[in-house]
Amino acid sequence: MSTDTVERGTPSAGVGADPGARTVVVVGQGYVGLPLAMRAVAVGYRVVGYDLDVPRVKALAHGSSFTPDVTDAEVRAALASGRYLATDDDSAVDGFDVAVITVPTPLRDGGPDLSFVESAARTLGAALRPGATVVLESTTYPGTTEELMVPILEAHSGLTAGRDFHVGYSPERIDPGSVRWGLVNTPKIVSGIDAASLEAVRAFYASVVDSVVPVDCPAVAELAKLLENTFRHVNIALVNELAVFAGELGVDVWSAIDAAATKPFGFMRFTPGPGVGGHCLPIDPTYLAWAVRRRAGRPFRFVELANDVNEHMPHYVVTRIAEALDRMGLAVSRSRVLVLGLAYKPDTSDARESPAATVAKLLADRGANVRVADPMVGTHPLDDVVARVEADATELAAADLVVLLTDHRGYDYDLVERASARILDTRHRLRGTHVEHL
Repeated sequence: MSTDTVERGTPSAGVGADPGARTVVVVGQGYVGLPLAMRAVAVGYRVVGYDLDVPRVKALAHGSSFTPDVTDAEVRAALASGRYLATDDDSAVDGFDVAVITVPTPLRDGGPDLSFVESAARTLGAALRPGATVVLESTTYPGTTEELMVPILEAHSGLTAGRDFHVGYSPERIDPGSVRWGLVNTPKIVSGIDAASLEAVRAFYASVVDSVVPVDCPAVAELAKLLENTFRHVNIALVNELAVFAGELGVDVWSAIDAAATKPFGFMRFTPGPGVGGHCLPIDPTYLAWAVRRRAGRPFRFVELANDVNEHMPHYVVTRIAEALDRMGLAVSRSRVLVLGLAYKPDTSDARESPAATVAKLLADRGANVRVADPMVGTHPLDDVVARVEADATELAAADLVVLLTDHRGYDYDLVERASARILDTRHRLRGTHVEHL
């Protein structure tokens, strides 16, 4: 089968052909699972949003979303349709036609933690019936779908994958906070353990997204996901390290990037920042490096070097903050620093693995009076050690140094420039003689 053809969303007979007569279970109602659940409801499926996070389930059941990618109105509309159920009751998954696993796959002790995938597979296995389809979306290393998930499904169902039910892998491509790319208009890679499984997976996603990209097997799809994020991780590490060295050479790295980006071929623009965060870049490349070391017995040197560079960036930012304060005659321990941003990227409430949070904690550990303004992020573990404030004129003027770490559109940048005495801008959004860039 071709892997370079994008197929438009045209469901065939079978899964996806008659959404209203089919039940979809989405295991995990997080940043990936909730948008998928809402879209499946919108096209007519009956959807069970299964999640063991009880407070989240209760919030969804009352029409409250936790992510800006899904509005409260969308959740309320899904509930009002009678086709959406948010629940932590595993009995609610019985009798599904399609189940999609969108649970976290974090790192533990430097290796993959697939306990959430295993738990989801056990739950779905107990509810499996002939003809159903199970799809894994969680990011993982090549081989997980067929070597880990399938045996669990078979053991808990008494059925045989391929013969009795369909299995596939379709990596998530959610970009939280993006105004251009969402679930529907982002091409969806699909795969199956056999031809019938591939068709079942293809047909389901063709009914909810604009285009699908079939590939030969789950391992190809699993590797494709890791490749996408490793590509970004390595290139971000390149410009991050370049920013450090350019500063030492007395060259404006941002001007150099702007100039290089005028080349219409052979170059893709990446920009430096305080580090990487979220559910992908700090984790996914390490999955790939772990798999390479396990299977090939050798290190994936590009990934390990990129990890080292990007993990060091929050510390480099703190060094730059300390240097800026020193030029003002202030020690970090006697300074008041206003941090703009706690999320790992702009226009999202997602603060998982956020470099901004690391910077704020490092400053607090050194005795700084750290105040954090982020209009997107709600409660956070750092709230016990830093003050959460608004980025208003009073706070801006009172700070010895304002540090822009996450460039949300919601900030009043004109006010930030006017009211702040000194600024360290890690995102190149601000201008003025009192602004220092990363």
